[in-house]
Amino acid sequence: MIICGVELTGSDAVVCLLKLDRGQFSLPECKVRKLSLSKNHSRQDLKQFQAAFAALMAEHGVTGVAIKERMPKGKFAGGAISFKLEAAVQLLEQPGLDVRLLPPALIKSTLAAHPLPIPFTDTGLKVFQETAFTAAYVGHMAK
Repeated sequence: MIICGVELTGSDAVVCLLKLDRGQFSLPECKVRKLSLSKNHSRQDLKQFQAAFAALMAEHGVTGVAIKERMPKGKFAGGAISFKLEAAVQLLEQPGLDVRLLPPALIKSTLAAHPLPIPFTDTGLKVFQETAFTAAYVGHMAK
């Protein structure tokens, strides 16, 4: 089972694929680290972003998407564009693809109950992918 962890920041969706097979985690080879929405943010741009995201999920056989939820208001509020990206991902009509939002409290409690099996620095991923990696891990463990 492969889950794609997603962190939405600005007009980017940072992604990380994490596979769980017979109790063993692995990081499938994926050249895409983030997908970006063009600067215009038009309906057509959103459709292109959605199509690119769907194609990436299909190409790698992803069965679940775990998105780190952003707060709608307050100090850590998400921006308007990131909420558009979230909607585009949530509205994917891809058979067998389960899209879930992970509230910060769920992430925190899951990591407390099931700490990461290895330090992030040992994964070989880019630093900016850490939150997406954590979302993918929590997506597996919170099932």
